Amino acid sequence: MLNIKLVSWALGLFGAVTFALCVIYGLVTPQSLHMHAFLEQVLPAFKWLTWWGFLLGLVESFLYGVYAGLVFCPIYNWLNRRFGAGRAAI
Repeated sequence: MLNIKLVSWALGLFGAVTFALCVIYGLVTPQSLHMHAFLEQVLPAFKWLTWWGFLLGLVESFLYGVYAGLVFCPIYNWLNRRFGAGRAAI
C-alpha cells in the first residue's frame, strides 16, 4: 500500500525540481533549444523570465505533482487490494 501523503509530496517536489531544471536549462542554452513555449502552454499564466512567472510556474509544477499523487495512490492501492500479490493467480 502506498502512503498518499508521502507519494504526493514526493511527486510535487519532483515536479518543482524538474521545473527549476528546465528554467536553468533555458538560461544556459541557445534560444532555439529553449522549452519556454512548452512551459507557457502547460502552465497557466506562466511567462518566461519574470520572477512572478518563475514563482507561479514553480507552484503550478508542484501542484501538478501533488495532483498526480492524489489520483495515482488510491487507484494503485485499490488495484493492489483487488489483484495484488496476496491473491491467487487466475
